[in-house]
Amino acid sequence: MARWPWQRATGARPVGKARRTREVVTAEGLRLTLTLAPRGSRVAALLIDLVMMFMIMLATGVVLSRLSHGAFAGVRKPQNAGLQGLIETLQVLWILALFLVPNVWFVWFELGARGATPGKRLLGIRIAARPARDGTAARLKAEAVIARNLLRNIELFMPVVFIAGALNAGSDTTLAGWAALVWFGIFALFPFLNRDALRGGDVIAGTWVVEVPRHRLGDAMSLGQGAQGISTLTGAQYRFSEAELAIYGEYELQVLERVLRDTSQAQAKALQDVSQAICAKIGWTSGAGDERAFLEAYYTQLRARLETGMRLGKRKADKHDGG
Repeated sequence: MARWPWQRATGARPVGKARRTREVVTAEGLRLTLTLAPRGSRVAALLIDLVMMFMIMLATGVVLSRLSHGAFAGVRKPQNAGLQGLIETLQVLWILALFLVPNVWFVWFELGARGATPGKRLLGIRIAARPARDGTAARLKAEAVIARNLLRNIELFMPVVFIAGALNAGSDTTLAGWAALVWFGIFALFPFLNRDALRGGDVIAGTWVVEVPRHRLGDAMSLGQGAQGISTLTGAQYRFSEAELAIYGEYELQVLERVLRDTSQAQAKALQDVSQAICAKIGWTSGAGDERAFLEAYYTQLRARLETGMRLGKRKADKHDGG
């Protein structure tokens, strides 16, 4: 059976965290590794989100209940009969809250720059687009986020509602309750039936849930004259404007540092590919053979900009982050 590029066999069967490691190719032509989030972390993140949603709905219900109680007390008085409209309005607001909180919560947060709900952020995971069949990394699109979360209603909320209804109704709906339980079980077990731990929504939307390790920017590289943006080959001095540096974030800085630290035979090609990608992005043209000086200068100045932003409480995670 044909495999996806990130599923190529490597001889020995991987174990532990290596089983969750996948390789993708960035737009700059670099091969990077991602680690899929463990199933336990995904379940824990979901439970955290559900608890938070429940607390919000409970608080909303308490507030609306108190307002309704006061309105009911006023309705008993003939001169305040018009408060009946207020009561109906409060009931409509409660119904809207029951609908909006579970349907908007996941979409709202996952459409953000971090691509994660509060539960996922606490567990250090986020959603990401699965790469194309050739292994090229893809950008997470809004329609994918919406699709994966709309399917959550079918996977989780609807069967849970049916099960709860069957339990409340007693023996008259036993068959419906068992059917809903089987329905829920199929979707609950789905992540255990594929090696990428994909749930139904991930399959439909083309998404992964990956780990996002929390870390500070590593120690700066020692680049000699490269730190001043001076080429040892041509003597050219590279200086970049704020707009040219604002395009990239911490993720791209780490990718660039990895390329500059690389000592393998493939480094020259990687330097050329990354240099061309950055030049195309910022509208520059670097001299042939001077790619290292160009990248060292860009690395140093981008790092300085990001560190200044951190001190001011501003962080830019990657090129897709508006921060």
